[in-house]
Amino acid sequence: MIEKLQNNEIEVSKKIRSVFQLAYKIEAELLNATDFPPLKRPLEKYINSNTEFFGYLKDRELAGVIEVEHNSKFTDIHSLVVNPSFFRKGIARKLMEFVFDTFDSNLFVVETGLENRPATELYKKFDFKEVKQWNTDHGIRKIKFERIINS
Repeated sequence: MIEKLQNNEIEVSKKIRSVFQLAYKIEAELLNATDFPPLKRPLEKYINSNTEFFGYLKDRELAGVIEVEHNSKFTDIHSLVVNPSFFRKGIARKLMEFVFDTFDSNLFVVETGLENRPATELYKKFDFKEVKQWNTDHGIRKIKFERIINS
């Protein structure tokens, strides 16, 4: 089941952050990153975020989270994380499908680390196309994808 998460509630944000931490530890390993800024995101940044968080609940446990910013021009998928205990169960795919079904946009954007194969393969399955690659100040090669939906 997917539901909107009330990130302004401290206990909810703690659960969101916990899933992000577990998932980002794995991503940092995939990217061979020793300095990985997403792991340093403090609880306050979740609580005070203007983005929307949606959670996939499995047996009342928060198994995955997608963080989205939507406006009249596009929908930006800021983050998509799955608790490693729930890897390879289709949760990321279901969260992506939810975003496409929920947000009426002609343009969807997402970025990730280039070496994060599970993420890049998922986005390509959803017809995202690479638009840019660059190096961050933290030594991580990133990739940006866009999906344009013609009305």
